[in-house]
Amino acid sequence: MDILSNPDCETTGPPGVLTIDLAALRRNYRHIAEMVAPARTAAVVKADAYGLGARTIAPVLYGEGCRDFFVAQYDEATSLRPSLPQDATLYVLNGLQPGVEADCAARDIVPVLNSLEQIGRWRSVAQLASRRLPALLQFDTGMSRLGMAAEEAEALATDPALLSGIDVRAIMSHLACADDAEDPHNAAQEQSMLRFEDMFPGVPVSFANSGGAFLGPNYRGALVRPGIALYGARPTDLPVRPMERVVTIEAAVVQTRIVPAGTAVGYAATHVTEGERRLATLALGYADGVLRSLSNRGAFYFDGVRLPILGRVSMDSTIIDISDLPAGTLKLGSLVEWIGPQQSIEDVAEDAGTIPYEILTSIGHRTLRRYR
Repeated sequence: MDILSNPDCETTGPPGVLTIDLAALRRNYRHIAEMVAPARTAAVVKADAYGLGARTIAPVLYGEGCRDFFVAQYDEATSLRPSLPQDATLYVLNGLQPGVEADCAARDIVPVLNSLEQIGRWRSVAQLASRRLPALLQFDTGMSRLGMAAEEAEALATDPALLSGIDVRAIMSHLACADDAEDPHNAAQEQSMLRFEDMFPGVPVSFANSGGAFLGPNYRGALVRPGIALYGARPTDLPVRPMERVVTIEAAVVQTRIVPAGTAVGYAATHVTEGERRLATLALGYADGVLRSLSNRGAFYFDGVRLPILGRVSMDSTIIDISDLPAGTLKLGSLVEWIGPQQSIEDVAEDAGTIPYEILTSIGHRTLRRYR
């Protein structure tokens, strides 16, 4: 059964259709959960579940047994909290900005504390509340993004007063190169994480992201945090694709035309036709996630036929060459595939010179969202 996020959109001529296969999402979660057991499997649903709609995605994963959900920003957690039962735990990866700590404690949201300053603020709230407050501690094992350095970890380990009133649920870090199983940085980060584990004996560990889940038991700890893998993108360089496709995106045709040789196409006339061509203008542009870097490089598909993008991608439209299709195949309102069975999200990302994460999180909200 299809569930429309905005049923009225279907009757107003949407510029495209984003179909999200919830059954595939469930199977992807089960695949990871079974592979990493006895570690628990969380779900990273930051950035609106990578653009797919966290308030729909998270309850589906809860139904598969997920009880741990990670977002990046505090307002993401407060927005998602009403959509999940109370026994689901929401973690804020970036920790808390000053001034929201008391509200966070009242809502039973768990911050990831990334600095001694964040720890101090959380400790003060715990003292005022006269109760222990849960948190995760993040340490930097070699990514230089978030987390505390070794000397800060040593200070925490040797001075219990610094963590007074804080219930440390786990220590965590983040792998920088887990999508490449042979990258030596993985082993180096593992060794760094082992040193942090020694400082906090008996405290559970959360280390593996999507790629890390496939690196083996040494990287998993007690809680694995998959994100992109849940949504069907390839999390590792494994030769066999381990995850099922979740996302299909199609664009609607606005107009078709025949142009002669020497015709300029798109802004700045970056493409000029060498012969007579049949063109179609699609109703998706870079405001909808069709990145401008796909100009003169990317493609759409119809019935197995590659339809290259000509000229620059515009904000609200993209021009494709449909000359290889029989005349009359596409008309006003026809849908052509951008991401789906004919072209994977990895294919699109490679054409755009980026990664699947950016493609997914750039999807706008003008397309009809169909949860299947």
